[in-house]
Amino acid sequence: MVECGHMEVAALAAGLAGAVIAGDPGLAVDKLAYHTRDVEPGTLFFCIAGLKADGHDYAARAVADGAVALVCERHLELDVTQVVVPSARRALALMAARFMGDPSRRLKVVAVTGTNGKTTTAHLMADILAAAGLRPALLGTVCNRIGGQEVPVRLTTAESLELQGMFRGMVDAGDLSCAMEVSSHALALHRTDAIDFDAVAFTNLTRDHLDFHTDLDEYFLCKRRLFLPDGERQPHAPAIVNVADEHGRQLADDCRPLYGDDLWTFAVADKRRDLPAASADAQATDLRLGAEGARFTLTVPRLSVQRDVELPLTAGFNVENALTAATSMLALGLPLEAVVDGLAKAQGVPGRFESVRAGQPFTVVVDYSHTPDSLQNALVAARDFATGRVLVVFGCGGDRDRGKRPLMGAIGVRLADLVFVTSDNPRTEDPLAIIDEIVAGVPAEHGRCVVVEPDRRAAIALSLAEAHAGDVVLIAGKGHEQGQLIGDRRSPFDDRTVALELLRGWRGAEE
Repeated sequence: MVECGHMEVAALAAGLAGAVIAGDPGLAVDKLAYHTRDVEPGTLFFCIAGLKADGHDYAARAVADGAVALVCERHLELDVTQVVVPSARRALALMAARFMGDPSRRLKVVAVTGTNGKTTTAHLMADILAAAGLRPALLGTVCNRIGGQEVPVRLTTAESLELQGMFRGMVDAGDLSCAMEVSSHALALHRTDAIDFDAVAFTNLTRDHLDFHTDLDEYFLCKRRLFLPDGERQPHAPAIVNVADEHGRQLADDCRPLYGDDLWTFAVADKRRDLPAASADAQATDLRLGAEGARFTLTVPRLSVQRDVELPLTAGFNVENALTAATSMLALGLPLEAVVDGLAKAQGVPGRFESVRAGQPFTVVVDYSHTPDSLQNALVAARDFATGRVLVVFGCGGDRDRGKRPLMGAIGVRLADLVFVTSDNPRTEDPLAIIDEIVAGVPAEHGRCVVVEPDRRAAIALSLAEAHAGDVVLIAGKGHEQGQLIGDRRSPFDDRTVALELLRGWRGAEE
């Protein structure tokens, strides 16, 4: 539930395609809600058909609790004003924005979508916006920041009602801009429909969320909605697309006829990965990677720009994240100096290739990589600065895409010297069954490189005990998460905290 204005039903529904008002169009409402727990007298209740429950079944209860009007997808036998619409979710997004006074129109909103890199890219965008003097808010997986204050995160992209409430809060707190992640779930469920975007960016697309999406093609089409909602381009926002990615090239081709010069392409040139960048509008070349950060040359031919950039983040994939952010800000018209300064002052994102240090002579990194492609990227990054071996600890989540499990097992043994397969968030599945499916992807000749330990803390302890000077231990899968889901229970568990505790107990570590 969100409280902001006092509006008539007709004003809220004005221009809403297919909306039919049955009852009093002049009825004023004071609150919006889509869950009965939030209903109070004067509420407009939205009957949302969810994945597990249908709000239409709770409409009578909402009315009994004080709802004076309903937004529904079919007329209900209830004696209240009803707005019947084709999609209650879409109506919620549009009416919530109107109820809040369309706050995103008063902010410079930049959005990023894709499988990997969204969180770091959004943080880097915020760093650049701050360097440009555009006090930024931040919405994403790890943290939400409004008016300089941290706000709890429940979903990567909140439901539209809460989302519009947060935009309203940004405006009220004096924020001037917002960098945000946009998930495929949010796009599929119309959560972002009423946001006035100023720039939209695409990182990449690889296998993920196939427990929610029918297949990879449908997953891509959901991401595409950020750029081509209802088959049209975003009204005034440039599109920034990674053409080193196969789906990015397809997206660029789809966008080009409608965006014209407002389409900005980018690519990292990396000879080791055979990624040419010569045809892209913005390019990162001459990568210099180290354990303490990265350097690269930013070249933007259409702006006659060539500039060395320092990035205090490790790993080649962070260069791609930085290039996504830099291209987006340049497309937005921000000065080059703000881009370079913002990237140079960037802070690491919790759980994104985050180092854990306790004086040990080897490197320990915690990363959120939980898909085949992200695990591969993290392992390649670890190899970039390992002078010894690469060891990896990972598992796969339960009640999620099972097809990626053997793929990740194969990637682990191909790119690491020693693999510790363990539990991630098993949820309602048997952890040992998940592990068996991961190990099924390991070729027989690599079997001796695999250690199975279902207890995650014990698996991390084994990997650290095995590590020697110059080695890199990658603890993958959970990143910033602070709990482990087993059955219907969430037990406290933070890979970073556990690794630090174990390292401090290691005989060679210094506190």
